[in-house]
Amino acid sequence: MEAFLVSTGIVALAEMGDKTQLLSLVLAARFRKPWPIVLGILVATLANHALAGAVGSWVQAQLGPQVLRWVLGLSFIAMAVWMLIPDKLDEDDQPSAASRLGVFGTTLVAFFLAEMGDKTQIATVALAAQYKAWAAVVAGTTLGMMIANAPVVWFGDRLVKKVPIRVVHLVSAAIFAVLGMVALMGWG
Repeated sequence: MEAFLVSTGIVALAEMGDKTQLLSLVLAARFRKPWPIVLGILVATLANHALAGAVGSWVQAQLGPQVLRWVLGLSFIAMAVWMLIPDKLDEDDQPSAASRLGVFGTTLVAFFLAEMGDKTQIATVALAAQYKAWAAVVAGTTLGMMIANAPVVWFGDRLVKKVPIRVVHLVSAAIFAVLGMVALMGWG
């Protein structure tokens, strides 16, 4: 349960102002069909985070406990620093309104690709390695992604303007830093 709850909270916070949250806003503005967009985000996230969780489980199995402790600790501290760098949506990440894939397909592909190498994907790898609970971590990170992105699809611009993104990033960075220190000290 701890792996699920920590994964949900970390990703929900880490997603605020993230590139994929901006992509959700763009998709909602372009297509104005929230259900296929939300479903596309869910399927893309499940696929992406299932793969990331599998990588985390593999890493955990390959490294000894001492090496893993240092890798995880330094990874979480690096994530804390990364949280302080605001994301922006690249021109290449914006979906084409004339896509042949439809709203669901466009969302699925765009979201899956945008999530590659993203903070939340890297966090999923680290969390799966730390907790040794692939299913709980993937379920938690997916729920966190949906908590952060689904409201953006429905409420869009109004919601994004009311959330103090800088404060959310600082809180996320602090949580990642604490997780990093806990891992380095061997408390977790």
